Amino acid sequence: MLDILTEKIDSVFRKLGNRGRLTEKDVDDSIRQLRLALLGADVSYKVVKQLLLKVRERAIDAEVLRSLSAIQQITKIVYEEITEILGRERHDLCTYKNIPAVILLVGLQGSGKTTTAAKLAVYLKQKGEFPLLVAADTRRPAARKQLQLLGEAAGVPVFDEIAEVMPVNICAHAYAEAQKKGITRMIVDTQGRLHVDGMLMEELAEIKAKLQPSEVLLTVDAMTGQDAVKIAEEFQKQIGLTGAVLTKMDGDARGGAALSISFITGVPIKFIGIGESSRSLEPFYPERLASRILNMGDMATFIERAEQVVQPRKGQKPIGKTNLSELDLEDLLEQMRQLHKMGPLGQLIGMVPGFSSFSSRLSGEDEEKQIKKMEAIILSMTPEERHNPDMLNGSRRYRISRGSGTTPQDVNQLLKQFYQVKKLSKMVSRGKLPKDMGRMLGMSTKHNHPK
Repeated sequence: MLDILTEKIDSVFRKLGNRGRLTEKDVDDSIRQLRLALLGADVSYKVVKQLLLKVRERAIDAEVLRSLSAIQQITKIVYEEITEILGRERHDLCTYKNIPAVILLVGLQGSGKTTTAAKLAVYLKQKGEFPLLVAADTRRPAARKQLQLLGEAAGVPVFDEIAEVMPVNICAHAYAEAQKKGITRMIVDTQGRLHVDGMLMEELAEIKAKLQPSEVLLTVDAMTGQDAVKIAEEFQKQIGLTGAVLTKMDGDARGGAALSISFITGVPIKFIGIGESSRSLEPFYPERLASRILNMGDMATFIERAEQVVQPRKGQKPIGKTNLSELDLEDLLEQMRQLHKMGPLGQLIGMVPGFSSFSSRLSGEDEEKQIKKMEAIILSMTPEERHNPDMLNGSRRYRISRGSGTTPQDVNQLLKQFYQVKKLSKMVSRGKLPKDMGRMLGMSTKHNHPK
């Protein structure tokens, strides 16, 4: 997510950091490079102009330029201005008075409405609510079946009136049913439509008038770039929106839609989709995304994911709590399993300050294979060997490789990584980060580690 934009901006600040005391010309040179990076990431020209105008105005202040921490201050200025552009603060779902409250999902065909509906239902269920999914897309082949399958997997009921072909009638009947069953939120999956299709837009307006939804959320494919902004503008003008959901953010290395849509349309981004699993819908926090864009990490989201997903068994060491002097191979395997539950390793590394440039180099498929291989090797060891890896001589390693269906080289590589992780953990605990940290973690990259 946003890897290209992050790398380009990070490069600008690294160059700026090598110049010592800064001048107004240094700032202007950096502003020009930032402009190219933002426009190259498909950010709206209007947004780029407004953002950099404010950044320059604040950065050329005499006190900032004379300061010994000028780079840090300018980075802080860019962070604050990007946060402002993104919408400044978190916008949650609207509070509601009537039950059930209706959430109407609208957007183009293929923008991810159906999967977003199911993810949103899971999100609300985790919050203690009782959601109902409504299949109101009567035209797309298999749309209803898809929602049924997603609802079943999520443990959320789905209202699907197969005999009815009028979406507005389906929604009305679903609302009456939801009232009887104590549903708190009714999520309506509508048909994808172009804003230029007058008949379908009128149908959507009719559904909105009938249901009086508390939320009208536009689902937008983040990879459509500036077109996403145009789509949002038209839907806002014709239907009226309360928010947007940016889908497929994990596949957008540029970030233009995220940086443009709120500023141009005035519609807040409320959620972002960052994967295919039912848990891969996240509340949108402007300051967290701004932090990731500037390669400052996003530890708040990392911690939240860990708290939601990782549930240590009794007596099991939670992530980050292992006594470094007692770290063994069973601990390594268990903690890798816990991390894997939290999502793709590439996403997690992107949340660690200074490591965004490494995240795009990790393949989800490769990660899955490596974890399975590591598990096979460790489980082929005796309990004594897992607790005391130093006793693994050549013959033992050969036996383990045969038992795990791997090679002695694979076993050697695992042990090498284990000792590197142990060494690295001790260095981090002392506040010392090695310059070759990426190489130590086994990430092949041509980029230097950011200072």
